[in-house]
Amino acid sequence: METTSPEWNHCGTGATDADPVGCRGVRAGGRARCLAHLAAGARAVYLARLAAGADVDCRGVTFDEGLLAAVLAGVTGEDGYPVFGAGLFEQARFADGASFARAEFRGPASFQGAGFEGSADFGSVRFRHGAWFKGARFAGPAEFGGAHISDDAGFADTWFGGTAWFGGVRIEGRLWLERARFTGDAVFLRGVFGADWVGPVTCDGTLSLSEAEFRSPLRLALAASRVDARAARCEGPVALSVRYAAIDLTGAVLLHPCRISTDLVTELRPPAAARADGADPTASIVSLRGVDAAMLTVADVDLRGCHFAGAHHLDQLGLEGNWRLGASPRGLRWHRGVPRSWTRRLVLEEERQWRALPGRGATARQGWGAAPDNPDTVPGLATLTSLYRQLRKAREDALDQPGAADFYYGEMEMRRHSHTWRRAERWLLQAYWLLAGYGLRASRALGWLACAVAGTVVLMMGLGLPDTEPQQQVRRVQGGGSIRMVMDRAEPHLTLPVGERFTGERFEKSLRVVLNSVLFRSSGQDLTLWGTYTEMVSRLTEPVLLGLAALAVRGRVKRGS
Repeated sequence: METTSPEWNHCGTGATDADPVGCRGVRAGGRARCLAHLAAGARAVYLARLAAGADVDCRGVTFDEGLLAAVLAGVTGEDGYPVFGAGLFEQARFADGASFARAEFRGPASFQGAGFEGSADFGSVRFRHGAWFKGARFAGPAEFGGAHISDDAGFADTWFGGTAWFGGVRIEGRLWLERARFTGDAVFLRGVFGADWVGPVTCDGTLSLSEAEFRSPLRLALAASRVDARAARCEGPVALSVRYAAIDLTGAVLLHPCRISTDLVTELRPPAAARADGADPTASIVSLRGVDAAMLTVADVDLRGCHFAGAHHLDQLGLEGNWRLGASPRGLRWHRGVPRSWTRRLVLEEERQWRALPGRGATARQGWGAAPDNPDTVPGLATLTSLYRQLRKAREDALDQPGAADFYYGEMEMRRHSHTWRRAERWLLQAYWLLAGYGLRASRALGWLACAVAGTVVLMMGLGLPDTEPQQQVRRVQGGGSIRMVMDRAEPHLTLPVGERFTGERFEKSLRVVLNSVLFRSSGQDLTLWGTYTEMVSRLTEPVLLGLAALAVRGRVKRGS
């Protein structure tokens, strides 16, 4: 109960010891009572003096539907719609539905602190000198569709208990929304805003900015369950600091730089759904289809469910802070008795949907989540390849080589799956993937290198090393009156029984030969014919595997310079 007297001369009807203020309505026409408590005759006289364009002071008055209708009738003009000069309804109470539809306020319009206990209709109202609803409470639906506000619109500290509809609203000044709270949806569909918004604002439902037009810079902090900015047009710079909301930017037109980030500073009460679920306050973006990403920077946002297909200049998208993408499945899977596991990497939502398509095998789909609702909307492999390529370039241009690595892996995966087994490129990509994970998986290349070295050592012990080192022999050849010295060298040969070929001494010698072949030049060791060819193959293949491992390590640790 408010025990402080209002700033105007008030009615005071019903004052008691418990409520010393009583009725807070302003005294009507110099009389001792407010309009609601005037005697019938005095009220009729007051209403009869009203005319179109008259100033109306009903601060603190409690209206029922009949009293409001009488006031509106008193200021109705020739066109059949109410016309106010100044309309002062501060701290007024509207016990029933309140409809000011198509009214015009030629002077200041103030509903600050007003309470609307039913629906409130300000549809197509013209406010020529601003509209002020600071601290107002709307218990039911609030309708402002098609309203035209020629100056600022003030909704600071306003509480909306139902859907707030601002569809088609036109506000030429600032929209003040500090600490405003929408417990339902707040719909600004096709609204036109000539100046910026002032927050922060909280919306338990969807904050709809679809097809809205912002003609000046927009800087706003907000918390919402969802932000629908489809086909919104932003003619100035934009900076949105968001908590909790899933943001849909499909078809948004960004003519100046736009930055969307998770608000890590402003303390905002979370939306009702987020409070119930204990949700992470990180904002997420669900779609960039049709957006010119050259104008967009996102920071500290969740992109795990984001659809990138259809975005323009994706290679110029700015990614800052701790941005998140989906990841490949964890754990082992068995396919025809062979264990398989997915390489851990970042994955776009479009690839996840493609891998979960019902037409793919059960093993291929395992771990990739639910199938898409409409398989026809899932991009093809060529599109996925392009998406990964553009995002890779974006990270490379940002001098983030490690960050680009996962996008390169995704690009190569899509290329590999794009070709059938009849094409040579598929076999090359398959080998590149199998041996080194496209030059990004050092452990894979080192594993193959270890296997190759071990296999080469075994071959050297079993087939490559001769029994003993061949000895050189010098013999003298005499004939024709001359003497020649001839040096003979026996060919290396292997005649040892198989059981005697695999000894510690031969292992050490074989390992030395193989390591020399991999890291340095030919070992110079005398080898059998089998050993010679084995060493040649080793010198060709194993340095390649070592190089792929080094390339993968470099790609993971390199930073732009």
